[in-house]
Amino acid sequence: MNDRSPILHTLRQTLATGLPALLSVILTGAAGTLPLFTAQSVAAETDDLQVEVSKRGAVSSGTFAKEVSIRKGTREWFMMIEVTPENTVVVRQEKDNETYIVDESENHDRAMTSGEVDAAIDAFINGVKAQVKTEKQK
Repeated sequence: MNDRSPILHTLRQTLATGLPALLSVILTGAAGTLPLFTAQSVAAETDDLQVEVSKRGAVSSGTFAKEVSIRKGTREWFMMIEVTPENTVVVRQEKDNETYIVDESENHDRAMTSGEVDAAIDAFINGVKAQVKTEKQK
């Protein structure tokens, strides 16, 4: 893991200051997978970024996933959180053209709540926006 990544730094800072419960989940680990389900998605364009958020599964069943894909030109950021009743898997990627800059996953030994998943996705989106804004100012 690259601790100097601007996205990870912003995500960690957001989690540490505003979401301590989510931070404790992200710092623990275990393994898990999720079957594919039908997806619902929402797309938006803000700050020259194309943001698409999609959901799979049903929260009520305890097995669901949420993912976000953000694009700007040749760059793409991706985060997926898969939740089962037993555990949670978080995948983060960033690539420029076909070169992966970040490609990491985390396994957690408990299921995240829907609210925790939404907060992590929102923090990731805000982190990408902050990174793009910082790069634009240079």
